[in-house]
Amino acid sequence: MQFYLKILVVFIFLFSSVNADDKNFDNKWSLYTGTFDFSDEGAKSTLFGAQYINLNSHHDSFLGKLYPVTGFFFTVDNAKYIYKGFQTTYHMNSFNITPSFTPGLYDKGDGKDLRHVIEFKTEIQISYDISRKSEIAFSYNHISNANLGDNNPGANSYMFNYIKKF
Repeated sequence: MQFYLKILVVFIFLFSSVNADDKNFDNKWSLYTGTFDFSDEGAKSTLFGAQYINLNSHHDSFLGKLYPVTGFFFTVDNAKYIYKGFQTTYHMNSFNITPSFTPGLYDKGDGKDLRHVIEFKTEIQISYDISRKSEIAFSYNHISNANLGDNNPGANSYMFNYIKKF
């Protein structure tokens, strides 16, 4: 746990010096670290990732505004996941709840075999606005191949996030 907090502090330090004036922000970047597949003792691994959210582009739906999300993560076991999907955010004062759905491509490396290259990530994130330009967050996700493979072991992960608006 201390390792994750140290990494998050480094992310905050690196990105907190970026200046933004009082304009509307067009982009968000999220940097995160956590534990990949924490529920499987034999397969859990540390992960690191980045995600880009385009605030200029959205689609109005019954869920609210859907924003495009693009990102990737990798684990210390050399597993990799690259994804593209959408998210929406529900604001409650300084707290935000952000569900997302992001299909992607998975390579197991030396990590867990999820039994298919196509995987689907569903995630819920709870964030807190630490300033007008920055948020800290905790997120949980589940990755599944939706029975595209001969088996569907799935993976459950949690992450600590630092989100910066530009």
